[in-house]
Amino acid sequence: MAQYLAAKAEHPEALLFFRMGDFYEMFFEDAERAAAALGIALTKRGQHGGDPIPMAGVPWHQAEGYLAKLIRAGFKVAVCEQMEDPAEAKKRGAKAIVHRAVVRVVTPGTLTEEGLLDSRAHNRLAALAFAADGAAIAWADISTGSFETRALAAHEVESELAALAPAELLLAEVDSGKVREAALISGAVLTHRPGVKADPKAAERRIKAAFAVGALDGFGEFGAAELSAMGLLLDYIELTQAGAAPRLTPPKRNAERAFMAIDAVTRAALEIERSNNPLLGRSGRDGSLLACIDRTVTAA
Repeated sequence: MAQYLAAKAEHPEALLFFRMGDFYEMFFEDAERAAAALGIALTKRGQHGGDPIPMAGVPWHQAEGYLAKLIRAGFKVAVCEQMEDPAEAKKRGAKAIVHRAVVRVVTPGTLTEEGLLDSRAHNRLAALAFAADGAAIAWADISTGSFETRALAAHEVESELAALAPAELLLAEVDSGKVREAALISGAVLTHRPGVKADPKAAERRIKAAFAVGALDGFGEFGAAELSAMGLLLDYIELTQAGAAPRLTPPKRNAERAFMAIDAVTRAALEIERSNNPLLGRSGRDGSLLACIDRTVTAA
C-alpha cells in the first residue's frame, strides 16, 4: 500500500490505475469515485489506519473502454504500470515488491488512442495566458502533432474558446477566475497550473529545448503572452506523457481569422457542435447540427 500511496501523492488530481497482475485497481476515494462513474462493484481490501480500504478494479485488457468513460465524465487518470516481471522481483527476495511507475496521465486533452478519440472532431489541448496588453491562446492536437498560437484582445477570449472548443484548457492559477464560465460553455475541462509554469522567459527556454533550436526567429515573432501559453502547454504535455512527449510541429502563429466570430453564448444556444442536453456531457454531439449532417446521405 505504501507504493500505491507514493504514486498517488505524485498525482493527487487524477484517479490512479494501479496495475496488479491482470487488473488495474483503485483504492480509497479513487475507488469510490470510479465505482460510481463506471457502475462497477465497490469492495474492500485490507485496512489502513484501522479502517477498511475501499477498492475497485477493472481488467487490464478492457481498460481502454473504462478509460473512455472516465475521460468523458471529466476525470484524469494516472496509469501506474508494473515495470518488471514478478519473477524478476522474486529474485530479490520472497517479499520483494514489483517495481511500478506512472507511465502516463490520461486527460481529456492528451488522448492519442484511436479508441478514445472521436474521428469526427479535433481533440485539442489549449493553454490561455494573459498579459497587460491582452491575452494569447496556444493549442495542440497530440494525435496529429499540430501546434498553433494566436494573440488575442481580452474581449476576444470567450469567442475564441467557443470556436476552438478544446477538450481541456490550461490556465495559470492566478488567472483561474477569468474564463471559468467561458470554459464551461465551450465544454473544456479546466486545469490549473502553477504560475511559474507561465513565466515567459522560462517558456521561451522550454520551447527552444523542445524543438532543439537556439532562437525562435525561424518560427515567428511571439509576444510574452504567446510564449507563456506555449510554455504552459509544452510543460503539461511533458508531465502527462511521463517524459515520452509526442512529436509536435514547430509552433505556427495563427493570424487574423478569415471567418466571422460567434460569441460563446450564441454558439452554445445554436447547438452547432454539441447538444445542450446535460445528460450527454461534453460528448453530447447527438441532437446538434453536425449530428444531423452526419446522418445525411445526399450530395447536399
